[in-house]
Amino acid sequence: MQDIGQNPHGETRRSGMRTRTIAALIAGCVLAGAAGMAWLGWRNGFVDVDMSEGVPQLVTGPTTAAPPAPSVPAAQTAAQVQLADASTKVAMLEQRLAELNQQAIAASGNATRAESLLLAFAARRALERGQPLGWIETPLRARFGTSQGAAVDRLIAASTAPVTLAQLGEQFELLAPQLAGASPDEGTWTWLSRQVSGLFVIRHDDAPSPAPESRIVRTRAFLAGGKVEAAIAEVERLPGQTTATDWLAHARDYMAAQRALDQIEAAALMGAQPVAAPSAVPTGEVTPMPEASDGAF
Repeated sequence: MQDIGQNPHGETRRSGMRTRTIAALIAGCVLAGAAGMAWLGWRNGFVDVDMSEGVPQLVTGPTTAAPPAPSVPAAQTAAQVQLADASTKVAMLEQRLAELNQQAIAASGNATRAESLLLAFAARRALERGQPLGWIETPLRARFGTSQGAAVDRLIAASTAPVTLAQLGEQFELLAPQLAGASPDEGTWTWLSRQVSGLFVIRHDDAPSPAPESRIVRTRAFLAGGKVEAAIAEVERLPGQTTATDWLAHARDYMAAQRALDQIEAAALMGAQPVAAPSAVPTGEVTPMPEASDGAF
């Protein structure tokens, strides 16, 4: 007798439903795992979604390409440009340093030249006032003793008995009457010859008169203008020039000191370079310069 509570068809249907349910669960787990893996990949940047065509597409890999590595020639060119720029800056710095060095040398030379000129002017002022060099002697010898030793010695010697232009003029006025007349040791025949030769004189209109009185007038004018050399030449041609031996010696000492001062000043202007010594004053008919007497001035 068949059991009414059992239905074979119903058991079959329940078994099929369980199978489909299990399969659906397995498929859902697989899809969930795939979705989770995709989400993790997108989260970590391993997977990207491309929506350019309207349909989601997975893109594996980075969306931007890596920048290409710089080529070797480009790197070398950049290094060469930097090196050239650095070389240019170094050259500019060297040029600037050279200019600063030249400016420093020029400033030092100008200071030295100024000190030399001050010494030369101080020495001239002392001699023109008839005063000894004093403190000027030591720095003067230190500054010019090597290049202008003779001129320095001349100035130091002149400062021991300085002769001024005013002293020469005063002494000449005292000697003028004797210079215009005959010399004390002049003989009669010499005096007579001089008188006769003075009676007939042939000269150009623009030539200076050789008369003693005219020479004395010109000598005064030369001394007033500081032209001592011209005054010496006139005195040497006066009849009584032998009475002016001391005056001529002092006048030559004065001129020697002036030439030494000119030489020192020229050396100071040129940076204490050696300057050729000037030639001696022409003496004409005058004998070598005698020593100046102590009581003449």
